Amino acid sequence: MTQNTTSHPKGLYVLYSTEMWERFNFYGMRAILSLFLVNALAFKQNEASILYGGFLGLSYLTPMLGGYVSDRYLGNRNCIILGGFVMSIGQLFLFGSASTFLNNLPLANILMWTGLLFLILGNGFFKPNISSMVGSLYPKGDNRLDSAFTIFYMGINTGAFLGMLICPLLGDVKIHGVRNVEAFKWGFLAAGSAMLFGTILFHFLKNKYIVSPSGEAVGLKPSFNDQAQQNEESEKAEFSTKSILSTCALFLVLVLGIHAYIVTEEANPIKDWIYPIIYSAGISLAFLIMTDKTLTKVERDRIWVMYIIAFFVMFFWSAFEQAGSSLTFIADQQTDLHFLGIELPPSSVQNANSIFIILLALPFSFLWVRLQKKGLEPNSPTKQSIGLLLMAIGYLIIANQVKDLGSNKLGVGWFFVMYLFHTMGELCLSPIGLSLVSKLAPKRFSSLLMGVWFIANAAGYALAGTLGALLPPTKIIKGVALPSFLGFEIHNLYEFFMVFVILSGIAAILMYILATGPLKRMMHGIK
Repeated sequence: MTQNTTSHPKGLYVLYSTEMWERFNFYGMRAILSLFLVNALAFKQNEASILYGGFLGLSYLTPMLGGYVSDRYLGNRNCIILGGFVMSIGQLFLFGSASTFLNNLPLANILMWTGLLFLILGNGFFKPNISSMVGSLYPKGDNRLDSAFTIFYMGINTGAFLGMLICPLLGDVKIHGVRNVEAFKWGFLAAGSAMLFGTILFHFLKNKYIVSPSGEAVGLKPSFNDQAQQNEESEKAEFSTKSILSTCALFLVLVLGIHAYIVTEEANPIKDWIYPIIYSAGISLAFLIMTDKTLTKVERDRIWVMYIIAFFVMFFWSAFEQAGSSLTFIADQQTDLHFLGIELPPSSVQNANSIFIILLALPFSFLWVRLQKKGLEPNSPTKQSIGLLLMAIGYLIIANQVKDLGSNKLGVGWFFVMYLFHTMGELCLSPIGLSLVSKLAPKRFSSLLMGVWFIANAAGYALAGTLGALLPPTKIIKGVALPSFLGFEIHNLYEFFMVFVILSGIAAILMYILATGPLKRMMHGIK
């Protein structure tokens, strides 16, 4: 059944605003986190980068737990409220950390770790549940659904923009060129207040507006009673005990093996244990799905396509997520931040991405439609190879600007040019990837394969932490070892940026070759 009306149910705008305030909370905190770790809690820059990568990686692992709890026990509504309140408490712990570090650094560190744990768990409950409710507001086959998700996506980016604008203005403050480290707490408080406001708003409006077209409440606790749910349940994947035990054994072997490979004399529990857990989780879940004997050849081929693409997408996110760690440190220490007569907070420079997303999302959407009408639209893997190429070009532009920089500072405008290319790359890769998973995944594996996709993102964020730790010091001290990658020492910013040019560039070329050859055949007609 399709609807001719162009208006949308009011529940969409409730979900839009709730998601907007949650993204304000997440991206606002993310903007100032690395600077807070280094300037207030006395972390080294490489330690902050590794923690940042681990935090983002775990934030993409826990939604699998939150989705399971929602489907089996609590329902979407309760999980959103629970996740929102837990994240608000997490920001309160960060506010406490930023309020106590001058007098009691050990306590401030405990509060920081506790706050991040609450944010990771809260995000796990919140993230998978709110977007899944959008489709429930419309009849099946409603032609307004694409428009609804576009509106919802704008809520994400509006929240990210506001968070990365307001939290740095309040929390990343310099007075006469000297950072006011006591101001970080106000950034965290603003983020937590936004999350709390969004959660309370959802709580009071959900019963009236979050309803199906027939007026029934959406997102309640599951009952598992009616026949429709039983039929739906029967379409879910069923794995043998042997498959599950084999997967658990593989997971343990991978964790220990990766740990043994990456562990160094300088112990770091996040790099040494959390990163191996993230990498191993993705590989193990991918293995588990392939053990299902009911998979046809076509289904198996299409799943392999997803796995191959997910591998290459890791390299995109490892480069993209330097925004919150190494690129913020460079903006802070080695960049002239004066722009149009205003000195920008270093942590706000990454907000260029949100601005470009808001400006370019609809033009890119129209571009794909126009190319499709002319029969020129590339398939999804080709679009993603273009995204990786644009990432490499963005880093190449800024690498050439710092090559002969010497003791001078980089103009902040070059950051904006780089973020323009990164944003265009994101628009070619991120929404296309989610759409591809939904098109390629067999119905009984749709949730698990979406989980594999998000774990691949998590692995990319973990890799971002490892690569961000390669940022060389602003002053090279004789006798102090420089960071190295694959045996090559990183001496300066040019060499640091070229790491991402090479990784993203090679990934783009390989992805394009596969996209126009083997992957195209293995997708069996799906574009």
